[in-house]
Amino acid sequence: MSDASQFETGLRVDDFDFDLTPELIAQQPPAERGQSRMLLMDRETGALRDSHFAALPEFLRPGDLLVLNDSRVIPARLYARRTLRREREKPTGRIEVMLTEPVLEAEVLDRGPFGDRLLRFQPAGDFFSILDQIGHMPLPPYIHRDDATTDRERYQTIFARERGSVAAPTAGLHFTPELLDTLAAKHIEIARVTLHVGLGTFAPLRVEYVDEVHLHRERYSISDVAADAVNRAIRENRRIVAVGTTVVRTLESCASHAEPGQFVARSGDTEIFISPGYHFRIVNALLTNFHLPQSSLLMLVSAFAGREKVLAAYSHAVREKYRFFSYGDCMFIS
Repeated sequence: MSDASQFETGLRVDDFDFDLTPELIAQQPPAERGQSRMLLMDRETGALRDSHFAALPEFLRPGDLLVLNDSRVIPARLYARRTLRREREKPTGRIEVMLTEPVLEAEVLDRGPFGDRLLRFQPAGDFFSILDQIGHMPLPPYIHRDDATTDRERYQTIFARERGSVAAPTAGLHFTPELLDTLAAKHIEIARVTLHVGLGTFAPLRVEYVDEVHLHRERYSISDVAADAVNRAIRENRRIVAVGTTVVRTLESCASHAEPGQFVARSGDTEIFISPGYHFRIVNALLTNFHLPQSSLLMLVSAFAGREKVLAAYSHAVREKYRFFSYGDCMFIS
């Protein structure tokens, strides 16, 4: 089986549009982690209820399996300029460039389909230590400010471990150590998977119809421990609650490569695109932030809860002045 999705035919990308005033786009995180608002949505009926993220334990059941993405954002934004006035092409078509920071030199190897570039860095000691010194946190393009020292902590989940993302798995940004302790005391099981979020998550969809969408590849990994936890939850008919669309894509990608009831540990690349018409194999409930209009992430949420119900929820969130996108508020869909 492959990562190919099923689609509702005829849907257009602009069928996932909504009106959003710029002042609702969060430019800063809340004063304290975990203080965000949370919109509750019944997946079946579309019923809505305003709440706060701190109340999440009230809406989880003992025995629920909460799945987190433990990918760690690296300070991957580097400012660069070519050192040669004229670009010199090699027979291979490669172009030599140098970054302005004196400790790093890189060569452009290729251009990707989403405007990205593949770089090969010259050996320079501990590469990630150098990034920590000179790199900037890659804040999304809708945050109209330079990154600040505080973003090193706040644009990172408290359970981030595996380095590799260039965008945060934002649904996880709300969690605090105290809330995780509360969940453990309520016998909520927690599993961790990894999906390294790429810059393609912010790329606009440059096609007209949903069934023409093709996403960038992202690297994911599911350990034996996490796979065992998922299999136990399935056997015991317990809910599997995904924290974020990245977790949904990870779990559903893995399931798409196995026979029903045979969820196994796996590492690989995924370009899975989930839109209305998709049949969910693993995920039963979803905690997610509010996503951009006409985005693949909004389409994923619409596949999970229904396009009209989700757009109605977004209209409610706009009226009630919820904060949107990475540093914004969240929804819990169950």
